Amino acid sequence: MQMKILCRGVGKTFIARQGALEVLRDVEIEVAEGEFCCLVGPSGCGKSTLLRILAGLAAPTRGTALIQSRLGADGPACAMVFQEHALFPWKTVLRNVAFGLQMQGMARPAREAIARRVIAKVGLERFEGYYPHQLSGGMKQRVGIARALAANPEVLLMDEPLGALDAISRNLLQGELLRIWEEERKTVLFITHSIEEAILLGDRVLLMTPQPGRIAASFEVPFPRPRSLKVKSLPQFGDIAYRIWERLQDEVVRGGEGR
Repeated sequence: MQMKILCRGVGKTFIARQGALEVLRDVEIEVAEGEFCCLVGPSGCGKSTLLRILAGLAAPTRGTALIQSRLGADGPACAMVFQEHALFPWKTVLRNVAFGLQMQGMARPAREAIARRVIAKVGLERFEGYYPHQLSGGMKQRVGIARALAANPEVLLMDEPLGALDAISRNLLQGELLRIWEEERKTVLFITHSIEEAILLGDRVLLMTPQPGRIAASFEVPFPRPRSLKVKSLPQFGDIAYRIWERLQDEVVRGGEGR
């Protein structure tokens, strides 16, 4: 199976007036094509920094981080979905979703046809002409996901996209993500602070240590696909959640003792 995401010995150190701050150290990751991989870890462990490096928004201090693109691919190597939706407030839903295609030089009829297709995929077909201030938080995040899908990237990098939502909206959008992934089968690297969310959505859960972040453990998710929210009721769900939490707790305690 082809590996789409590869990190080899990735390190990142920020230089500030107060001195050097090592955020990532020797990060090793392999994510296979079509895999939904979730990344969990304590706040400040460098998860978002790692995604920014993979997206080309930051450079590693050491090591190599890359997305292996297919020759002749129709879309970009990756697209990023942020926790904050980052929509243009003066553009409608349709034009926000079509914006990336516009920047690629695609003609208006073609880009709007693609935008309408993905807007329908995320359940917002009645809201094409609405502006961001007219939408709920969950709807805005659906627009952000639609914008990423419209570009047809090989890899989706998702930085805790559901973290700011209320519990009901979050559960609804988790179900939507499961459905969309089944249809698209994109390679996904998904950051979340919720262990339960990582198990529900992912094929595999990677656990990062406290700063400087590195990969401490990998947990295979045993539940078959297609998957629904009902999987949360299974006894095995609680078992693997506890195992991940126990290891995370150990890493946090160990990190505190090492300071």
